[in-house]
Amino acid sequence: MKLGYARVSTGEQNMRLQIDALRAAGAERIFEDHGVSGSTVFKPAYTEMLKLARAGDEIIVWRLDRLSRSLVTLITELQLLGELKVGFRSLSEDLETVTPAGRLFFHMVGAFAQFERDVIQERTNAGLLAARNAGTKLGRPPVMDDARWKQVKELIEGPAAMKVSAVAKLVGVTRQAIYKRLDAEKKAAEVA
Repeated sequence: MKLGYARVSTGEQNMRLQIDALRAAGAERIFEDHGVSGSTVFKPAYTEMLKLARAGDEIIVWRLDRLSRSLVTLITELQLLGELKVGFRSLSEDLETVTPAGRLFFHMVGAFAQFERDVIQERTNAGLLAARNAGTKLGRPPVMDDARWKQVKELIEGPAAMKVSAVAKLVGVTRQAIYKRLDAEKKAAEVA
């Protein structure tokens, strides 16, 4: 089945040109999003169309920017369509994924997307390494600072020893946080 998708970002814009082009291209059913920006992640009619699309179907748009204004989002959408085994065609740019040349284009898009993910991962790892080398502590901050931990230990181990659950409620932390710190102290004592 050939499914058409048309979108305008403001109520004043007219979809007639898009719809006429989609019908001329053989779209059997056309989904329309009115007043939805191209940068919006959730497009109701587009989402409905994806739910209806089956392997072997083809989604047709008038121009690529009707699907997305962001290259990253466009690549992601094309990859999703590829995973669903749904063809894609953009009329104005004369791009499609239903012929061998079109599939080659699709694979190139996928390669660029993978390259982008790899570069982002590389940058993230380099940033984490630089932060570690600068002495920055990574991860969540501890639930209890040393002063609070001293109070907790006095309440648990003192002359009027309290249960861990009662101390946790009193101090405003979880029981797991107290047990985790106790285990860490125990392991540190064993190593020393």
